[in-house]
Amino acid sequence: MGKKTKTILLCLLPVQILLVKWASNYPDFIETYYSNGIYPFISKTLRILFGWIPFSMGDILYTALFIFVFRYLYKNWKSIKAKPLTFLKDIGVLLSMVYFLFHFNWGLNYHRYPIATKLGLEREYTQKELTQFIQYLTEKSNSYQFQITGDSISPVHIPYSKKEIFSMTQEGYRELSKTYPEFDYNFSSQKSSIYSIPLTYMGYGGYINPFTNEAQVNGITPRFRLPTVSGHEVGHQLGYSAEDDTNFIGFWVTSVNEDPYFKYAAYSHALGYCLSDLARKDEAKFKEMINQLNPGVQENFREISRFWAEYENPLEPVFKSIFNVFLKANNQQEGIESYNAVVGLIINFHHKYGF
Repeated sequence: MGKKTKTILLCLLPVQILLVKWASNYPDFIETYYSNGIYPFISKTLRILFGWIPFSMGDILYTALFIFVFRYLYKNWKSIKAKPLTFLKDIGVLLSMVYFLFHFNWGLNYHRYPIATKLGLEREYTQKELTQFIQYLTEKSNSYQFQITGDSISPVHIPYSKKEIFSMTQEGYRELSKTYPEFDYNFSSQKSSIYSIPLTYMGYGGYINPFTNEAQVNGITPRFRLPTVSGHEVGHQLGYSAEDDTNFIGFWVTSVNEDPYFKYAAYSHALGYCLSDLARKDEAKFKEMINQLNPGVQENFREISRFWAEYENPLEPVFKSIFNVFLKANNQQEGIESYNAVVGLIINFHHKYGF
């Protein structure tokens, strides 16, 4: 790459940042011309290109980039020390290209209208509404747990493979698209990340690769959680970047699936978020509600707790703090707390539409 080209790319970085900042003030523009304009074509094209490959091309891309950077630093260390400004310029050029690809391929969706606006949902709710909704979710979770296991004691173990869960997630989107065409999902590109163990140490259940548009799930997550995680990541593929939006979509698309295992996954996952919210507000009421759960449902919650506790480490808060900054820099003012904002969405959706 010539010096002139590098200089142009470096100068384009602040211009891009200002343009994205300007566009973020016009969600209607983003919604019309990007999220519902060119983005569906970009997403579908990338899914066609990479969806048929059984492993994650995005993970391979990250691995290759890491090797390239490490090799470059090793081979050029002396020249880097001799000409640090040239090295900083090269970093700026790389950041400029990555910034463009991130926002063009997916990232501008952070600045679209939230799903609450599109569905006409409020986000506020009272503690009484939360408690009543937990009661409803408890009845649903207990019912499906009993239907699946034949007793109230046994935890639910989903018998499907990850590939089958991905396929059934696609069926859920097909069902949802009958009423909401914007959730039409063809050319599936769902993968189990080859970095599932590192993802677990970082505390994540999955992620969307913004450069290849692959929906990555943490493949070692307890299986009964995978339907909602899969639904969540496909929601990202369809252009919803906000975590509260995709948490809601993950629940929604899993709940419309007629399979009882998926129904259980949806209701128990929503119940987990609501119980966590109640625990922060009224610990005594939280304990009372927990005691209403079938022992089998309680065991599934303990399974999830044991899983994350096994991989707990001192660096996890660091990773989450970095992600928190990233979310806030991308128009998610609540940062990582936006994951829990799904509670208000689900409660108000239930009030308005029922499920």
